[in-house]
Amino acid sequence: MSLRKLPEIKAFDGLSSLAFEPDESALAKWKPGIHAATEGDDNVISIYDVIGEDFWTGEGVTSKRIAAALRKIGSREVTVNMNSPGGDFFEGIAIYNLLREHPGKVTVKIMGLAASAASVIAMAGDEVQISEVGFLMVHNAWAIAVGNRHDFRDAAATLEPFDDAMAGLYASRSGADKTEAAAWMDAETWFNGSKAIEAGLADSLLPASLVSEDTTENTKSLAAVRRVDAALAKQGLPRSERRTLLGELKRGTHDAASHAMHDAGDDWSASLVDLLKTVKS
Repeated sequence: MSLRKLPEIKAFDGLSSLAFEPDESALAKWKPGIHAATEGDDNVISIYDVIGEDFWTGEGVTSKRIAAALRKIGSREVTVNMNSPGGDFFEGIAIYNLLREHPGKVTVKIMGLAASAASVIAMAGDEVQISEVGFLMVHNAWAIAVGNRHDFRDAAATLEPFDDAMAGLYASRSGADKTEAAAWMDAETWFNGSKAIEAGLADSLLPASLVSEDTTENTKSLAAVRRVDAALAKQGLPRSERRTLLGELKRGTHDAASHAMHDAGDDWSASLVDLLKTVKS
């Protein structure tokens, strides 16, 4: 990192029974259509998706993609436009470290949401700008664990040092005490634009003229699928089974799904989960 001195976070995938997933509450508040009004020059990196590979679309934001973009940019200043609900914690740490080590100035612009692993990435900015209607969310590492009681104890022990490292990072970036930063995480704290600046997690507000939103049905449908996927993950369904169920829904029950979404209003996520249970049976 060129201006600020922030800690490196070391990550290792030490437990096979853990799967890091986007937080359901973050997905519920995420509007995937929010992006920069203009993407600007070739030194701009856009992070408008879940962190890590998204098995549903085959897309997502990976450290491999960010590393390639930074190699192309070279030592020039870089702007990172963000709107992400988070996702794979290890990928988020890897991207944070890549940006932190970039020799040029890094400006992070939070267009909509920087939650969970995405909030870790945002901390790599020499300068962090956030939209007036944007949010930054911090919480403890969120993962799905599978196994017996010993596996769950191991999962908790594995997550603890990462939570401690994140608390240290937020504290270093904001100037807050590490205990206070840990309390933010314990409470799953949502900072709007002005609160993020007040807390020291962002530096300035992003003018509204620089933010745009795509409200097409395709964008809304993708957000719906991801919310359902998160809900199913929370129920303990493995990724492979969720992929199969969502694929069946997309191929064979499109009309039924659309009808369920229309009738359910704001509670369409629960209706789709019920529909997928029916498909499974």
